[in-house]
Amino acid sequence: MPRLIRLMPIAILAVAAAILYAMYGEYLSFDALRDQREALLAYRDSHYVAAVIIFVAVYVAIVATSIPGATIISLTGGFLFSIFPGLLLNVLGATVGATLLFLAVRFGFGDTLVSRIDSSSGRVKRIKDGIDENQWSVLFAMRLLPLVPFFVANLLPALMGVPLYRYVVTTALGIIPGAFLYTSAGAGLGAVFDAGELPDASSFLEPRYLVIVILVVCAALVPSTWKRWQGKRTPE
Repeated sequence: MPRLIRLMPIAILAVAAAILYAMYGEYLSFDALRDQREALLAYRDSHYVAAVIIFVAVYVAIVATSIPGATIISLTGGFLFSIFPGLLLNVLGATVGATLLFLAVRFGFGDTLVSRIDSSSGRVKRIKDGIDENQWSVLFAMRLLPLVPFFVANLLPALMGVPLYRYVVTTALGIIPGAFLYTSAGAGLGAVFDAGELPDASSFLEPRYLVIVILVVCAALVPSTWKRWQGKRTPE
């Protein structure tokens, strides 16, 4: 297939990112959410189904184009729709958006790059072999641990030949703890705005929520840790 055609989905996302950020970037801020909250709540109350559809579509667009604003839109999900169904809508929007970006990158040059890596040697090949050996655990860790930026976690699996179904499953399940934190914080934004304040780190660090996240992260790392431990016990 001609390279130009293969790169077309990526080019479309890049153009869409530039247009969206130029037109609506100023609205992806805490100040904008605070100033527009009454209008947003009124629209939600009078057009609930439309509000849900528009919200998910906006979330998908933000993640697929990788423009800054995922944090604000996640908080908005909790602010408008509470923890439930806000959490469900946040996870749905993020997963669909990440999957669209994954498919665009994979279609553009993922398969070609994977073939080159597999036939090469060196650090990149060793990294890919390590990912292939523990794909489920590595993918979950990328989503659960705040060590890898979200857009990098969206791109890297597409460049490393990760199967689509594993990517979708680990994305949808792996982002739930983080999405829960942001949705919960968003659900309490009304009181924060009424007090004339803006959210800070304490909004996301409530002990009862952090305990849940830590437990989930530990559970995700168990398979790879067990496998490595068993490998050390096995005589060469």
